[in-house]
Amino acid sequence: MDCRLDDNEEEARMATTKDYRLGEFTYPRGWFMIAEASELDTHKPLAVRFFGQDFALYRGRETGKIVLLDAYCPHMKTHLAAPNKTSYVVLDGGGTNVEGDGIRCPYHGWRFGADGKCDHIPYHEGQIPAAAKVKSWPVVESLGAIWVWHDPEGGEPEWDHPSLKEWNDPAWVHWKFDHLGVLNQHPQEVIDNICDYGHLSPIHGSTVLKYENEFKGHNAIQRQCGPHRTLVGEDGVSPILHTITIYHGPGVLISHLTGLYDAVMMICNTPVDDGSIKVWHALLVKSPSGSTVATHTDMVAARHYQEMALTAFAQDFEVWSHKAACLNGLFIPSDGPFMKARIWYKQFYNPRAKKNEYLEQCEGYYIPKGIAPYSEPEAVA
Repeated sequence: MDCRLDDNEEEARMATTKDYRLGEFTYPRGWFMIAEASELDTHKPLAVRFFGQDFALYRGRETGKIVLLDAYCPHMKTHLAAPNKTSYVVLDGGGTNVEGDGIRCPYHGWRFGADGKCDHIPYHEGQIPAAAKVKSWPVVESLGAIWVWHDPEGGEPEWDHPSLKEWNDPAWVHWKFDHLGVLNQHPQEVIDNICDYGHLSPIHGSTVLKYENEFKGHNAIQRQCGPHRTLVGEDGVSPILHTITIYHGPGVLISHLTGLYDAVMMICNTPVDDGSIKVWHALLVKSPSGSTVATHTDMVAARHYQEMALTAFAQDFEVWSHKAACLNGLFIPSDGPFMKARIWYKQFYNPRAKKNEYLEQCEGYYIPKGIAPYSEPEAVA
């Protein structure tokens, strides 16, 4: 199912970080997806925009190193990665201005290394000015994606980049990313979903039997189980679906599912500008046939299951695409712990020194009124 926005839906519905009163920083601290790794396989640079600024992203031709630099050359503010088919820098480079692990400006040929420092000016023999540099960002390739650590304070990563042990197990079918485009909503609206017990039945057709939330450090956790009207077998019947869903910081949701198949879902949201996000969806599926090495038949079944999972996610996405900003929600006790989740989220918009102030207000387990707490499925003998 295609849940990308039509041009007619690109109306101004954006509320800002300030509107939500989240904290000192406009954009949060954390690991964020910025591209699918395969988008860089041609070694052509990719112009991307996140956190209200423009970047040049590319894979080095010498070592394959992934590099993310601020986009604009300090010489005359030329975009280093904007599409260019006419500059001889690009033509002589075989269709790309990536050279070794560096990149040349298509306007005057200044070359910047992976560290962001200019290391060659073709028409200049003197010392290169110390100011001839752009910022280089910490990036990692993992799970078929490119991740950047974003921190308004410029600190080192506070937790590990996204990874999964299942990724290197040949029994699991690797996902293909669903690129869902830019959503004109603040990420707060998406984060709210982690604790939204009340929406599971009306929008997803879930019959929730057990449910709980937990907030701990940089993780926001949802555990729940019950049959589902979208993730069903060929007979149209849903087994009991167990999901343990965890936000690893503000931008990466990973959910382990057991039911029809064992699977791992990932949903990523990355701020583009203040009030808009880019969204990706993907599903990793364990061999439906039980093979220790996934077969072509397993891949076909896995792709079908990912389509079903995307259909379920599209139910949320469609609502987000048209709603107004929920700045002061009329929450009730049986909704889920919305206010605790919003306090948890604030830690990423404020200095690390204040993190514990927010965690002290939200850490713990929360069960909506009238529902049983979650318990693990019984082991099959």
